[in-house]
Amino acid sequence: MIYLVNLAEKDYIKKKNKWLVKIKEWVDKNDPGAIIIPFSGSFEFKLIEMEDPELRKKYCEDNNTTSALDKIIVQGYKALQLEYFFTSGPDEVKAWTIQKGTKAPQAAGKIHTDFEKGFIMAEVMKFADFKEEGSETSVKAAGKYRQQGRNYVVEDGDIIFFKFNAGAGLKDAKKK
Repeated sequence: MIYLVNLAEKDYIKKKNKWLVKIKEWVDKNDPGAIIIPFSGSFEFKLIEMEDPELRKKYCEDNNTTSALDKIIVQGYKALQLEYFFTSGPDEVKAWTIQKGTKAPQAAGKIHTDFEKGFIMAEVMKFADFKEEGSETSVKAAGKYRQQGRNYVVEDGDIIFFKFNAGAGLKDAKKK
């Protein structure tokens, strides 16, 4: 369980609120192991309204604080047993959300149902390997690029290129 505690902006920035200790005591007693994430909706809104990323960064530095959104998202994904994988092309990178334990064909189906129906294989590299090596070519040269089959369980942060039979989804349509 995750408890989000919305504080006044000044309390969030000061990291002090008279009720926060009492809330923590109650949660520890009634829901041991639960996570409490203090945040300020007004602070987050103010950050979102700042279009310039450098201005947001300076505002956070000046107030000696950070946005809580990253923590909320990460903890939310963990609590819901979600993870993501990436696909990329020359013009874009896209993140896809899946349940933990999803196999490659079902992950491909998140992109398009024909990808799942005609699944052949997944070419996979780990994000950490990509970051370390610097490019897809370097990951391949280092032997860290893998071809995976139907039983491969997608891992959080995988970068995947799916190979599929484009005509596989049409077989049922031709029979009718």
